Amino acid sequence: MNMPDSQDTIRIPQSDTQPNRRSAIPKDCTVLVVEDNVSNFVLIARMLGYLGIHCEWKTSGYEVVEYADTLPRLDLILMDIRLPYEDGYGALKKIRASERLKQVPIVAVTAEASLEQMDKARSSGFDGFLGKPLDPDRFPDQIRNILNGAPVWEMS
Repeated sequence: MNMPDSQDTIRIPQSDTQPNRRSAIPKDCTVLVVEDNVSNFVLIARMLGYLGIHCEWKTSGYEVVEYADTLPRLDLILMDIRLPYEDGYGALKKIRASERLKQVPIVAVTAEASLEQMDKARSSGFDGFLGKPLDPDRFPDQIRNILNGAPVWEMS
């Protein structure tokens, strides 16, 4: 194995440094997590907190529009598909019908990670797809990309 000697230098492109990536997240960003599994929510909340993102939580798609309307700011909705009372697809339709919320990006987050489910999510109007289990190493960049308008469609 060749080791660099004292004259070799390793350059890290500016775009790969942590401070620049962190600055890509809007100040005072708020994400609404619609997830019925407490453990999954806690994991997502911790990862968002690491990024400096405030998150809110709903356990069902039921009344999600009414709840989201109470938030002073909403930058992203991470929506589980399989939810009690009203699934993610039903909640998506209601959010898209809301004048105030229709432009908020909504990403499907589901354990049913398959090409079929991803295609269904895309054709239903979701802005992205993240399969569970979420990868803590990739999640920060996935969220940064989504918040900066880049679609993320990944099964795991």
